[in-house]
Formats: sequence, C-alpha cells, structure tokens
Amino acid sequence: MSSESKVIITYARRKMARAKCYLYPGKGKVFVNGVPVELIPIEVIRLKVIEPLLLAGEGVVSKIDAKIFVSGGGIMGQADAARMAIAKAMVRYTGSQELKDLYKQYDRTMLAGDPRQTESEKWMRYSARRWRQKSYR
Repeated sequence: MSSESKVIITYARRKMARAKCYLYPGKGKVFVNGVPVELIPIEVIRLKVIEPLLLAGEGVVSKIDAKIFVSGGGIMGQADAARMAIAKAMVRYTGSQELKDLYKQYDRTMLAGDPRQTESEKWMRYSARRWRQKSYR
C-alpha cells in the first residue's frame, strides 16, 4: 500500500454481536468473515449488510474495499452490527456531512447503536422476570 492510502477501522455492536470493519481504497469488494457479500445465502441478511453501500451510491462504493469481521450473537444481530460498522466507516472515509445526514434520515441505527441488551436471569426464577405462581387453595 502506498503512503497516501488510508485505512479506516470502525467497531459496532448489536445485542451480543460485535463487528469490526476495515475500509480502504480499492475496487468495490466487500467481504464478511472472508466471504464475499454477494455469496451470503440469506437474502434478507445480504441486503441488510449492503444497505449503507446502496445508499451511498456507486460513485463512492466503486472506490473502496471493505473487510468485516463479525462474531457473537445471532445471525440478524451480526447483520445489524456489520451494517452499522460499514455505515460508520463510510462516513469517516468520505468525511461527508450529506452522507451522514442521509443515513440518519433513512435509519438512525445505522450510525447510533441500539443500547438494549438481554436482561440476566435472576436467582430462583425461571427467566429474567418470571416468578413461580402461588396457589392459595
């Protein structure tokens, strides 16, 4: 890589899923855990991951490459985390306020994460909040 090329590293979370995105100059290739995004078998997840790229437009996307590493959580949580990591990286890479406003207007969770987490299970209970039923007869 030349000294002029810049690499943007961003990090995103969704529930228990964690995603790290490396964005650098290239030809428009996007990999998720080493697999090209076009080869992701579930269409809903593939569309969720490439949503920030579709909104940014072909002019920006054709000049970058992205490698996303996702771990933990479920498949949809991983897709949301990857989506947020890509969107944050695109905003930092381009430095465009218009792109940031577009992402916020489309869906705020692209840039600002959802802080909700699973509540832990309590002692002597069946789940986080459920308690044993009482019978008074």
